[in-house]
Amino acid sequence: MVRFGISVGSWPLAVPPSGEYLYGLAERVEALGYDGLWSGDHFVTQTPFLHALTLLGAFAARTTRVTLGTSVLILPLHNVAETAKAVSTLDFLCGGRFVLGVGVGGEMKKEWEVAGVPLGDRGRRADEYIQALRALWTSDAASFSGRYCQFADVNMQPKPAQPGGPPILVGGRSDAALVRAGRLADGWMAYMVTSERYAESVEKMRAAAMAARRDPGRLRLAHLIFWYVGRDHEQARDLAITNLSRRYNQPFDKLVDKYCAVGSPEACAEALRRFVAAGVDELVFMPIAPPDELLDQIAMLAEDVRPLVRTG
Repeated sequence: MVRFGISVGSWPLAVPPSGEYLYGLAERVEALGYDGLWSGDHFVTQTPFLHALTLLGAFAARTTRVTLGTSVLILPLHNVAETAKAVSTLDFLCGGRFVLGVGVGGEMKKEWEVAGVPLGDRGRRADEYIQALRALWTSDAASFSGRYCQFADVNMQPKPAQPGGPPILVGGRSDAALVRAGRLADGWMAYMVTSERYAESVEKMRAAAMAARRDPGRLRLAHLIFWYVGRDHEQARDLAITNLSRRYNQPFDKLVDKYCAVGSPEACAEALRRFVAAGVDELVFMPIAPPDELLDQIAMLAEDVRPLVRTG
């Protein structure tokens, strides 16, 4: 059965009123039977953006069941030791419910400048960091020798609650991301693709897994998608265009129908069923609604759309 999750952290239309609002949101997501609670990651964006691991740490204290995950962490921007420690701590605090989604980013050049990390080698750096993280999570005398990361006989404690560390999902849509997911990770989290491209990409990722002598049937298949449920399709579509144009600082009027699930519950469900048919087993929803509508939107997605997707 396809899993449903909610991703929060970016607020193009208005900043959330308080921490208490976010804690209540997390509790509401779990009470409505969602499977996951996620947050994205950026240092510098066009709009306000909360720190993903800090936010998920707060959610760990307010939930007991849902998966907590990054959708996604821009891995090359972060120090690998700090990331390993933070993720180990989060997985420990939430009792093994954490999933690390990672990507290479690149669209916000200023955040690479402020982090002091070269933009051009982010893919190769991500490949090394994934391997280094696993070494730190599994060994009491971890060693790694790469171009961007070197250490020897490191014993980082405590280890994550999940043996070997949390699952790692690679985000992105490029061929390089698909190879990275198949060769090094536990699955893929797509973003801004059509259902047809999703199905084609799954085959590429599985081929990369087989080439690396890994079992492609064990890979998790997630998709990050924007949504807004509204009885008036044009009103829902206009809100999506306003939100996403501000978020990405580019016109979105020609992209909404390709990459979002907006409109009536039936229209949203139909868009989502196409991705399920393409292989998705985990849908992660990024809100288009402002904070004062978000709780209602989460309820409508769970109560009006989710049954149509799962029974369809």
